[in-house]
Amino acid sequence: MHADSMKKKQAVYLFESSWKKKYTDRGVRKILAKYSEEAGLVQNLSPHKLRHFLLTWLKKQGIDDALIQPYLGHESRKSLEVYSKLAITDAQQEYNEVINEFPI
Repeated sequence: MHADSMKKKQAVYLFESSWKKKYTDRGVRKILAKYSEEAGLVQNLSPHKLRHFLLTWLKKQGIDDALIQPYLGHESRKSLEVYSKLAITDAQQEYNEVINEFPI
């Protein structure tokens, strides 16, 4: 919702004040808290959690690290591994889907 709103305003930054300036870390956290509450989330969404969720989601969609890397500001792909670990339940589900095809 917020991204669409900022796009309509032709904002330069995703989190931008009415003076066309970047929000501080605290300001971003307040915005995320507002939208978390509106979405009915029990737990607040921190910028770090949002970043981790987005990377994990992009990886699940099959997007290559080389395409994700410029948006996250990491110099090496190695640092992306910290954010891109999938939940064990996701890994287990995929494992269960293919293990029966293992040629033994």
